[in-house]
Amino acid sequence: MRRILSLTLVALTVSLGVSTALAQDAPPAVQPTWADLEPGVWTNIPGAEGTICATGTPYSFYVRPASQHSEKLLIHFQGGGACWMGQNCDRNARPTYDAFVDESDDPTGNLGIGDFDNPENPFTDYNMVFAPYCTGDVHLGSSVSTYPSADSEVEINHNGFDNATSVLAWTFENIPTASDVFVTGCSAGSIPSPFYVLPVAAAYQGARIVQLGDASGSYRNVTGILTELFRTWGTFGILDENFAGIEEDALTFESLYMVMGNLFPDVQFAQYNAAFDMVQTGFIILAGLGSPNTLEMLQANHDDIRAALDQENFHAFTAGGSTHCITVTPDMYTFAADGVRFVDWITALANGDPLDDVACTGDCRKVETIEP
Repeated sequence: MRRILSLTLVALTVSLGVSTALAQDAPPAVQPTWADLEPGVWTNIPGAEGTICATGTPYSFYVRPASQHSEKLLIHFQGGGACWMGQNCDRNARPTYDAFVDESDDPTGNLGIGDFDNPENPFTDYNMVFAPYCTGDVHLGSSVSTYPSADSEVEINHNGFDNATSVLAWTFENIPTASDVFVTGCSAGSIPSPFYVLPVAAAYQGARIVQLGDASGSYRNVTGILTELFRTWGTFGILDENFAGIEEDALTFESLYMVMGNLFPDVQFAQYNAAFDMVQTGFIILAGLGSPNTLEMLQANHDDIRAALDQENFHAFTAGGSTHCITVTPDMYTFAADGVRFVDWITALANGDPLDDVACTGDCRKVETIEP
């Protein structure tokens, strides 16, 4: 199974290698339909025309129908870092993103939301769609950008938006109805998860929709770097009229929660973060912000989101420690904060039960665990 962490601090300084297989000029593979899939089994589905990974390799995604007929659907956006300059986009330099989809992305064996043998997993009866990530743009890019690197240039297909849209198009066509939809993602896949509530809500009118962003809440646009990232990724070009009131230099990751939270007051939006997430810390340092206090930045972002919402449809679970992502790890079943297990909290979130914010107390650099 592919690395569940989108990045480690080691990956900030060590090359991940280069994929040499380039996409060929050939017709896109025929995509299977829902009727072709085996219940309870993950199937890899080739990307439609217009999908591509950062360096030109093919895109594909994974789907798993529930073992028995279900009207519930979970859509997960994979993490995998990001890039925005020659140093970290060039696969021969110090890349900080994943640039291809291969068998290591197969979600089979996932021990978080994909642990279908765990009786505490609230998603065992959900149909699941897993959108891999290989474009360095947090699933929000639509551009081909060229970056100077050493004595050459590197061209990157920031095609995350088009890839994600293609995955959703297949999903909406093949799963035309749903009673419950849970939209989530880890790390770089966490960031766009509130944004993609928009097409999900349009496709599944009447469904109960829940969103959870896992491990990306501490990124605060202190230096304005997000404006440059959005520009080079082509993000401004994918935003519709719902974002018309936000100036380019004011757009942040929190803006996605603010806009969508007010647009869909009946959708429950949520976040999970570790107080001192080592991966978020590493990327914040790489962006030039020195030694960040991620807990303070996380709290400030949450305050901004809540202040901008017209209703209380945003909740957060903040655990202690420095780990990265929880929904795709066994930690989902043991991590806790202030005496509340995360698995109990996410179960309440998925079921539409009353929900409180939960946060670590005391020394938030320590992980609290409660065994089942």
